[in-house]
Amino acid sequence: MIILAPSLLASDFSNLEGEIKKVHMEGRGCAYLHLDVMDGMFVPNISFGAPVIASIRKVCDIVFDVHLMIMNPIRYIPDFAKAGSDIITFHCEACDSADEIRRTVELIKNSGAKCAISIKPATPVGEIVPYLPELDMVLVMSVEPGFGGQKFMEGALGKIRELYEIKTQKNHTFDIEVDGGVTLENLKEIKEAGANVIVAGSSIFKSPDTAKTIGEFLSV
Repeated sequence: MIILAPSLLASDFSNLEGEIKKVHMEGRGCAYLHLDVMDGMFVPNISFGAPVIASIRKVCDIVFDVHLMIMNPIRYIPDFAKAGSDIITFHCEACDSADEIRRTVELIKNSGAKCAISIKPATPVGEIVPYLPELDMVLVMSVEPGFGGQKFMEGALGKIRELYEIKTQKNHTFDIEVDGGVTLENLKEIKEAGANVIVAGSSIFKSPDTAKTIGEFLSV
């Protein structure tokens, strides 16, 4: 079964506690909550930071899957770990060097959080192969990061298959997460390619029947 990670960015920000309970606290089946952090530099938009994450950490025990879309993320890893992040994902493209990527991975793991690296649509899997043995998860972006409502890019399927093949051959244990344009119509193909953690935004939080929609995602 897949792990479903609704993106809080698509929720009603005037009622965050209620929105989180809608997907988790009432037994709705979502194990993760995906938290998109944007700095207005790595991506054009700005979302929220560690203080908001720390605030909502007080009202729920769901796994916080924190996706850092920020430049030089190593600067803020301690802040996000302290705020209650369970998984911290950063972009390899947001780092200045391979050494910075390695140091960021090390810092996340030393903080007690699980570590993940994300790749944008134009970034080949080969860019992160050296780090795979240390990772708990890889996030494949199937849209350009920073904007909602984009259509799923079919090229992501090839990356998912490549990662799954490496994972199988090398006996790695990392999860494969996909984010962007995932729907009930394309989920089966994404799952068959090897992804097991699925990010969904509007389709979950804006559904007229959240429980039914979550059930449909989990039953694919």
